[in-house]
Amino acid sequence: MSNGYYIPGLYVEDHKVTVPLDWRGIEPHDFTAIHERCDHAHLTMFYRVICAPDKVHKELPLLVFLQGGPGGKSPRPLNPQSDGWINEAIKHFRVILPDQRGTGRSSQVTGAVIQAQGTAQQQADYLKRFLADSIIRDFEYIRLTDFHGKQWVSEGQSYGGFLTLTYLSLYPEALLASFTTGGIPAIPADDDELYRHTYDKCLMKNQQYFDRYPHDQEIITRIADELAEGTTQLPNGDPFTVHRLQALGQSFGMKPSFEKVHWMLDTAFDGNGHLSNGFCNDVYTVTTSYGNELYWTLQEGIYMNGGDAEQCAAPNWAAQRELDKRPEFSDTARPLLFTGEMSYPWRFNEDAALRPFRDAEEIFMQSTDWGKIYDLNQLRHNEVPLQSAVYYNDMYVPRELSMRTLNQIPHSHPWVTTDFEHDGVHGDTVFSHLFELALNRGDLTFLH
Repeated sequence: MSNGYYIPGLYVEDHKVTVPLDWRGIEPHDFTAIHERCDHAHLTMFYRVICAPDKVHKELPLLVFLQGGPGGKSPRPLNPQSDGWINEAIKHFRVILPDQRGTGRSSQVTGAVIQAQGTAQQQADYLKRFLADSIIRDFEYIRLTDFHGKQWVSEGQSYGGFLTLTYLSLYPEALLASFTTGGIPAIPADDDELYRHTYDKCLMKNQQYFDRYPHDQEIITRIADELAEGTTQLPNGDPFTVHRLQALGQSFGMKPSFEKVHWMLDTAFDGNGHLSNGFCNDVYTVTTSYGNELYWTLQEGIYMNGGDAEQCAAPNWAAQRELDKRPEFSDTARPLLFTGEMSYPWRFNEDAALRPFRDAEEIFMQSTDWGKIYDLNQLRHNEVPLQSAVYYNDMYVPRELSMRTLNQIPHSHPWVTTDFEHDGVHGDTVFSHLFELALNRGDLTFLH
């Protein structure tokens, strides 16, 4: 399906393609096997193609955007300037914006969908089909079919950087060049090491927040003491617990999250000294998983690389295990600290959107069979130019681990900066700077 239309400053086409639910044992070029597999169980993949209105009929190189997440749909731009990297990219490329499987308009995974898969074990097996090994095969199949095998450039934001390394591991011949922004994981992965770093970064962000807004500490203590009584509910009936309050810190690695939380706290209490309905609604809006159920569900699964043996240690609630070693982040600690991008068991009991996933998630967290998402030997022989923005104080993807990985990958070029947070690509500087660095290095000769 293709429907061309215009929004301010952009020409847009919408497309859908059918892909196998389960890619195990087949490859994107195995068209006959794919059709047979799709007859058994398939998903719909949606992607959008955008370009500048004056370049609709021009032959342009392709750039595929690898969205962050996990479980994130592609951007829905209001105009080229509404997402800064797009404004720069359409000067040079025709841009493909896929909704990764399970998200947006690509066979979205919801509580009802997961419950329909059968037993908890069947549900957990189903969830494993929505990780990087399947996502990249979807993209490669789209490239081989809808784009006739034409090589393309990739831009990976956050988790999209993880996907980039999967692409470079499995199908490097597909890529002319790659960009990543805040998304180079540790390879080999060690989830215990990862969370040691991310809790340290989270502690630093808490210190910065309270240095900026010291009076908020007293407000947070009042809120936490009231929530500890266990009688407060969010507007949908979810229990409003102290650790759900702490979860407001999950955005602290982006701007202007400090200010957003500060102004939420500004109206936390009503005229009678009770938690206000508006504040409870704000917390619900920020912390609910409705519409993004895969984000917490797959959070620890994205680090699991089974390699050639398709086996590795189970995640086993790595973030919770590290939390248990850090009493300063306890929900009974005062002053209370915010937590970050961590998946905890309580989410699957207390967030109505995630309760249908609870039994499957426990099996998922104890699983030791995982697909191959990285090939370290291939990455050590990489020939695809890789330009990476590494944010010095990144709360989600620690700089130290990113640099260790990049140091193992030939033709990779980190740009380490203190000027941006994890979401820096959405401004008008980061992608254009990466582009200029790559251009001046001679990595984009296909543009000429």
